Amino acid sequence: MALLAALGTLGFLTPAFAAPKTDFKVAWSIYVGWMPWGYASDTGIVKKWADKYGLTIEVTQFNDYVESINQYTAGSYDAVTLTNMDGLSIPAAGGVDTTAVIVGDFSAGNDAVLLKGPGTLADIKGRDVNLVEFSVSHYLLARALDSVGMTEQDVKVINTADPDMVGAFQTPDVTAMVTWNPMVAEIAALPDATKVFDSAQIPGEIIDLMVANTEVLADNPDFGKALAGIWYETATLMTADTPEGAAARAAMGAASGTDQAGFESQMAATKLFDKPGDAVAFTTSPDLPKTMDLVRGFLFDKGLLGSGAPSADVIGIEMPGGVVLGDAANIKLRFSDTYMKLAADGAL
Repeated sequence: MALLAALGTLGFLTPAFAAPKTDFKVAWSIYVGWMPWGYASDTGIVKKWADKYGLTIEVTQFNDYVESINQYTAGSYDAVTLTNMDGLSIPAAGGVDTTAVIVGDFSAGNDAVLLKGPGTLADIKGRDVNLVEFSVSHYLLARALDSVGMTEQDVKVINTADPDMVGAFQTPDVTAMVTWNPMVAEIAALPDATKVFDSAQIPGEIIDLMVANTEVLADNPDFGKALAGIWYETATLMTADTPEGAAARAAMGAASGTDQAGFESQMAATKLFDKPGDAVAFTTSPDLPKTMDLVRGFLFDKGLLGSGAPSADVIGIEMPGGVVLGDAANIKLRFSDTYMKLAADGAL
């Protein structure tokens, strides 16, 4: 997350600097907290902020969330929407130094455990559970099982791609699933679906981010400014109690396969940081290191912090102010409040 030393509060970044550039590629996938990126691209907000800084920003939607992260990790994209856990397990664990530019929201019910038929969470014991393996859904399952005194040994995880979730739930063999919106809303509306646990029960742990390659950001701070400008203009619009705000929510709903009412119900299950000051407060809170400690422990237990990783400390995670979890000599995931503070100060 560190940028240039002149930007401050970003720790000790020493990447090999690349030449500044003006063309950038951003990847995103369908999720209530990330729909603003597609809407901003469609309505000219991306171009407005890119033009302000003399940049070109191409925003591309992916139907497969994990593939979007893989493409970013491979260097095909400069920035991508992902969760805090997936940022650590995929690009950071893959050696790509990554900075969280925008802390956009946290899930407050958008991720859920669903069973077929009536029952409670305890009834998941012995079942196959369909989810995107090693994603936040896997993490949610672990936290859910722990809440009722079970572990993953009590179920069998079946890896399932996110575009296949709704169809899979309607097949006879699938009786338990963990996924995120908009799939949760579609599945929960089916007559035989029961929601038995959701992310509202672990608030602040599943965090949705816009991240960028740290080296790219260091060499091109205007890219970070443009991303912040895009986000806060669009988030302010989508939360406004105005005809324009309603139209934005309707458009985002349609783009995600629902309507305005459906999209607003997903927003109600999301703690959206539309105000930059709130995002800064969340990012600088002592709760964030505690959350990331839980997350890195889960990933280490799953062997997702690199082959032969001796402990959860193998990858350094830097917080605003320079606090580091893990190896300070191997920082690969950085939470920065720099650009959110610029937005809060009206300095973009």
